[in-house]
Amino acid sequence: MSDIVTVIAPVNIAVIKYWGKRDEKLILPLNDSVSGTLDTSVMCAKTSVCARPDISENEIWLNGVQATFSNQRLHNCLNEIKAIARSQKSVTDDFLTWNVRICSVNNFPTAAGLASSAAGYACLVAALAKLYKIQTDISKIARMGSGSACRSVYGGFVRWHAGVNPDGSDSIASQVANSSHWKEMRVLILVVADTKKLISSSKGMTCSVETSDLLKYRVEYSVPKRVEDICEAIREKNFAKFAEITMKDSNQFHAVCLDTYPPCVYMTDVSHKIVEIVHKYNEISGDLKVAYTFDAGPNACLYLLEKDVPEVLSLIKHMFPTSSNEFVKGLKAPETNMTDVLKDFPMNPLQKDLMKYVIYTKVGDGPKVISNESHLLDAQGKLV
Repeated sequence: MSDIVTVIAPVNIAVIKYWGKRDEKLILPLNDSVSGTLDTSVMCAKTSVCARPDISENEIWLNGVQATFSNQRLHNCLNEIKAIARSQKSVTDDFLTWNVRICSVNNFPTAAGLASSAAGYACLVAALAKLYKIQTDISKIARMGSGSACRSVYGGFVRWHAGVNPDGSDSIASQVANSSHWKEMRVLILVVADTKKLISSSKGMTCSVETSDLLKYRVEYSVPKRVEDICEAIREKNFAKFAEITMKDSNQFHAVCLDTYPPCVYMTDVSHKIVEIVHKYNEISGDLKVAYTFDAGPNACLYLLEKDVPEVLSLIKHMFPTSSNEFVKGLKAPETNMTDVLKDFPMNPLQKDLMKYVIYTKVGDGPKVISNESHLLDAQGKLV
């Protein structure tokens, strides 16, 4: 019998976006991307895996519900892990024949544009790699499940290299800076909607590759320089430069979505209002204090420095009044107060409860094994 391995893995939020593949099957991107890995104490995927001779077929349970194991990406990850284990002779031949039971849960909304698949596949691959005792760069295996998952296997700020090799062997992730490099960096996730989006990222980017002329320009001209510039800004801890590049890239990404035929619309009126508020706040402050970025969904991710969190949270609470008693979740939020800047803010508060809640978090570390025990799953694959 094998032990059950349980791993937690982080969400990552891209500041230079991945959108479009050069190879659908191998999940090879058209361009490099860069992201920040978020603290697993606030948002994470948690996956338990085991292999047993008495499991009649491979099983996967997602958020307490059994799902089909027919997903080809899931098979690709498991088969690659087993192939490496076989070549490294890290487990017995009998062990390699046993079926697996996988149980995964997210503590944040799934498929709502909050990088749930990235956390999920990074977690799965990290757990399977531990279960099969292999030694390898797991970022390229996580990529086979969900492209951006390769960035969630490292902490801090991470770059996914698009690579040029047809087999994808050089399409891997590397760390730009670890989580302790820019300790002052904080993140506010403004949750506008926590329901499943209408157009999946996979479908959206396929349509963009087929129809968007702007995407071709972005890949050839915009992204290469932005990637180098933002990596330099991260290393130098130059927030103004980081913020400008982050916002410009988010804007261009969503312009590509609108340039797609038919268009992919992920942002909402509330999303656009957040953009307007951030630009107005930065203008009044006389400096770039906050950067927004939107993945393929309506929810905003704001990067900012710790010293500015109290004022920005005050602004959010002022502009988005709420009836919720738990409006700010995550890390312990600092006390907020209306400053002179906010008293003279030239925009009126919006109607009540347009924003569901705010998640306050920070840049954190990569996947972590939290147990290696035999009592975490019952016979139905549920966490106990």
